[in-house]
Amino acid sequence: MKETKQTEALYLSEKDIELLNSPIGLRYLLADKKTDVEKALRMTKYEIELKALQAELVKLQSWVITNNKKVVILFEGRDAAGKGGAIRRVTAHINPRHFKIVALPKPTEEEGGQWYFQRYVNQLPKPGEIVFFDRSWYNRAVVEPVNGFCTQQQYETFMGQVNEFERMIMESDTYLIKFYFSITKEEQDYRFKDIKSNPLKKWKMTKVDERAQELWDEYTKYKVKMFEHTNTKDSPWIIIEADRKTKARLEAIRYLLDKIPYKSE
Repeated sequence: MKETKQTEALYLSEKDIELLNSPIGLRYLLADKKTDVEKALRMTKYEIELKALQAELVKLQSWVITNNKKVVILFEGRDAAGKGGAIRRVTAHINPRHFKIVALPKPTEEEGGQWYFQRYVNQLPKPGEIVFFDRSWYNRAVVEPVNGFCTQQQYETFMGQVNEFERMIMESDTYLIKFYFSITKEEQDYRFKDIKSNPLKKWKMTKVDERAQELWDEYTKYKVKMFEHTNTKDSPWIIIEADRKTKARLEAIRYLLDKIPYKSE
């Protein structure tokens, strides 16, 4: 194996060597005690492309503001799928006065008696604003029925209304994009173990997370139903393979830039 890695290193292109000798490349080369050239090169390329895409996101937001556009972006996926990390990269350099991240807690007693979509309606964007939902109304499509947080009737009512609800959002001159970050059971288990062993991340684990592996097949069953019913022509699901976080983040940003017809101002 060592010989293979050494042989591979000989085939680095001049551009690769130039990247590794850049400040970003050197930072990654020296990041670990044991130098991993392949990883350092991959992360250097990732960071360079990420910065270029983030610069385009600034232009996209400027277009949204100038033209009073409204944008809603949903980030869905299993626990530990990397939704929050992706949102942080998307929003890292855009104007904080013109976007918001919505991660709603458990409904209050008062909210529980309202129309299910009401508290989400209250978070929809005003003209010139982008709203990122770190989980959304689709909690009722998967998380709630799997964990017994809603009744079968509530679930069926939601499934009967959600497509019409989204149609109304889009007809109000709002761009709606739905991302689903997909990870394997093995990758989720690995990430959970990493979270539990890291004192800076332990707070991320919830009671729902603790049962995610046990209920994996139930989540899959409801996820499939969700896709079958809500993956419409006008409001499709964009499935992001997210076992590798860096690749998933770039793919999501590229899609946003391609889907929203912004122009540089």
